[in-house]
Amino acid sequence: MLSRYKLDFKLIREIDKGLLFSAIALMLYGMLNIYLCTKGDVAPFFFVKKQFMWFIISMVALYFLVAVDYSVIYRYVPVFYWGSVILLLCVWIPGIGVKVNGARGWINIGISNLQPAELAKFGIILMVAKLLEEMDYEVNNLRNIIKIGIYCMIPVSLILIQPDMGMTMVCFFIVLGMLFIAGLDRRIIIGGFSALLIGVVVLWNSGLILPHQKARITAFMNPETDTSAQGYQLNQSLIGIGSGGVVGTRPSLDPEVSPGYAGTHVPEIQTDFIFAAIGEQWGFLGAMLLLLLYGILITKMINIARKAKDRFASLVCIGLVSYFLFAITQNIGMTIGLIPITGITLPLISYGGSSLLTTTMAVGLVLNIGMRKKKIHF
Repeated sequence: MLSRYKLDFKLIREIDKGLLFSAIALMLYGMLNIYLCTKGDVAPFFFVKKQFMWFIISMVALYFLVAVDYSVIYRYVPVFYWGSVILLLCVWIPGIGVKVNGARGWINIGISNLQPAELAKFGIILMVAKLLEEMDYEVNNLRNIIKIGIYCMIPVSLILIQPDMGMTMVCFFIVLGMLFIAGLDRRIIIGGFSALLIGVVVLWNSGLILPHQKARITAFMNPETDTSAQGYQLNQSLIGIGSGGVVGTRPSLDPEVSPGYAGTHVPEIQTDFIFAAIGEQWGFLGAMLLLLLYGILITKMINIARKAKDRFASLVCIGLVSYFLFAITQNIGMTIGLIPITGITLPLISYGGSSLLTTTMAVGLVLNIGMRKKKIHF
């Protein structure tokens, strides 16, 4: 049975080594910085050990996603999509669903907690790409737009009521990027943004957004005078990044050495605010290295999208590029006080098994598409 997942040498030669290298380098860089900013805890290796466990699981998942022809994955898109929707419903089942920081967005799988919204994000990309291909890119047809909207709103609504505003925004911009490339009329895009703005205003006053989430969003406007936990978090992040200067503060692997200012002052730094640790420990040069690796990864994904042998494959790549661009901009922007704070992790860098697994799976699917952009001659 395992023989079907064996990669042929001639197929391996087609793999985009730049994309694979940049993804693995980002994961290793992330684990290093997770350790450096949490080693001051009572158990200095706790977070990095869990992240390494998910790294191994993610690499196994990447292998299987590369080994199976994506045309097979195409046939099972509805299964993956509806499976992710069922998992989103499971977060409300007592004993299975887990509430973290006021949001009911995780399920207990024994060894750790799994965030179904991360899988749903992947499922939305696959389903929208499949729908657009079946519609032959007739994206400005009202009936088609409504159909795509319904498929998107089912998981997004379940994510929104958890509540998880950050992932809701991620899903919106993923779908927007895919529809734009598919040829969506600009007037519809403008109308969509107008509807989103109205929706945000209504949602803001609906009670679905909790007080601490509102505080996170508004904290960036004046962090110096904001005495809330969110204002404090952003203030300490800015101090930590500023102290890094050009070359950083010379990080030490010794668990007895302090993890630095950001590591001791920024709450939950290993997740949403991991960029603060990078900015302090490695300075401007370390931040530029991070952006360089992201630049290689995104450029490679765009090139694969251009050369893909069918529309489904191309749209999947575009959806994943949209995710990376938005998540990177949002996460770094909120860390330096340019964008409102939302719970969006830095892809492949931040601590979190669900995020690492699904993002690695996404990279594996793009590698799969790139390897099979042409027929292999034996």
